[in-house]
Amino acid sequence: MQRPLGAQISHMLKSRGVDVIFGIPGVHNQEMYRGIEEAGISHVLARHEQGAGFMADGYARASGKPGVAYVITGPGVCNIMTPMGQAYSDSVPILVISSCLDETAARKGQLHQMKDQRAAAETVCDWSEEARTPEAAYTLIDRALREFDIARPRSKHIQVPIAALCATAPMAPDAQPHAAASAVPQEIPLTRILVARKPLFVFGGGAKHAAAAARQVVQRLGAASFTTYAGRGICAGDDPLCFGAMLARPDSASVIAQADLVIAVGTELAQTDLWRDDLGATGDMIRVDIDATGFAHPKALNILCDANVFLQGLAGHLDGHSADTDWAAADVLATRVRWRAEIGAERPGILPVCDVLKAMLPKDVMIFSDMTQFAYAAKEVWDMDRPGQWHHPYGFGTLGYATPAAIGGAIARPDQRTIAVIGDYGFHYTMQELGVAVELGLSLPILLWDNGKLGEIEASMVSAQIAPNAVVARNPDFCKLAEAFGARSAAPATLEALQNAIDDAFAADGPTLIHVASDIAL
Repeated sequence: MQRPLGAQISHMLKSRGVDVIFGIPGVHNQEMYRGIEEAGISHVLARHEQGAGFMADGYARASGKPGVAYVITGPGVCNIMTPMGQAYSDSVPILVISSCLDETAARKGQLHQMKDQRAAAETVCDWSEEARTPEAAYTLIDRALREFDIARPRSKHIQVPIAALCATAPMAPDAQPHAAASAVPQEIPLTRILVARKPLFVFGGGAKHAAAAARQVVQRLGAASFTTYAGRGICAGDDPLCFGAMLARPDSASVIAQADLVIAVGTELAQTDLWRDDLGATGDMIRVDIDATGFAHPKALNILCDANVFLQGLAGHLDGHSADTDWAAADVLATRVRWRAEIGAERPGILPVCDVLKAMLPKDVMIFSDMTQFAYAAKEVWDMDRPGQWHHPYGFGTLGYATPAAIGGAIARPDQRTIAVIGDYGFHYTMQELGVAVELGLSLPILLWDNGKLGEIEASMVSAQIAPNAVVARNPDFCKLAEAFGARSAAPATLEALQNAIDDAFAADGPTLIHVASDIAL
């Protein structure tokens, strides 16, 4: 069937399993909207392209499927570049499809014109390409979807000239099957692993799908473990030899130095994992990852392999193995207690609220947090029962992520519970997306942690002996603001009232903004 290419793209995406598109229509990309309803795809109208990108990110993290966004030429692409950068840094599969001008070299002064839109987008994503023909558009879309499955999933951008979107095109060809990631590891260094007296694993977000095998391996080896923030939930919460997501504690390096073998699986060991330059390993190291670009440790044995393939293979060699190592559960517990006290002293008043929330939230809840002091403390002390249940803008570190990302997550999991945690300053970045949650009737609690300032920046300035400057902004009445959008609101003054407010929010037929002052009665 012949249709304009803009419509054919939506039909192709539907045939490849895409059910939801986030975006904003404009005069330059309206042809992309011709086929959305006809193809049977739901469209979520964001209030800003940044919100659309974060919704696609949250949808992808919650569903495991690619998040797709449609945006216009020029400012639309610029506005979604922050979410593209976030998805790139956190390995989230989002596909942004935009329009572009037909000619930019010989014609100047056009609406939405950029000097080089494709190149600008490429600075924050895996790749950015222009499709000038239907065949190129179909090939690039399939390339993006295939790479999401077989390689490290990162954001991609495809732009299509306006004239090409309007022109009649044949249907996309049928999807061709492709193999999932199946890299087979080189021979597992089993002898070196078995002779280690103090083996230590570090599990990152790239091992989320390998939690069952990871738990078997550490138990059978008697190994200690850490997780990165993104890897929380890979290790069992009651594992007595798990140090949790506390790699950023300054003296975790001294603990890691005790290990005679460190095995890092599915992690870059990036600055935002460690908050220091070096892990602290002094013994042997094995790195396991599907992306070889992180293999930079000079002492490491690097194994290019999917985390689950490696860990299942290792577990198969450990049947009947009797765990006998020099790690002591009492020492691990004492260290964790000491680190928790440090965190409580660094950010007073937050941990009691974390404890209450953790105890009362249902096990299936999915949490989306923002760059806020509450999340900084929580992601160190809040052990997850399973991986992939807490999402945060770890790498790019943008404000305003949580509200739209939680909207995308709630759309992906309509029968399960989702909550957003955001700071008062970060809420300003994307507060307009509250209107989307109202329109969709999402039962979404948005916990707004309000300390009345940029608290983390103020603390950093004081630490650097800089007089705090430009860290306080006048806040609105957040509850009235939420109500103006048509949302519910609550301002609990005690932890008991907070529990009740969250219960009511989950039962509501729309979003609820829950304003929590940092001096809430404990």
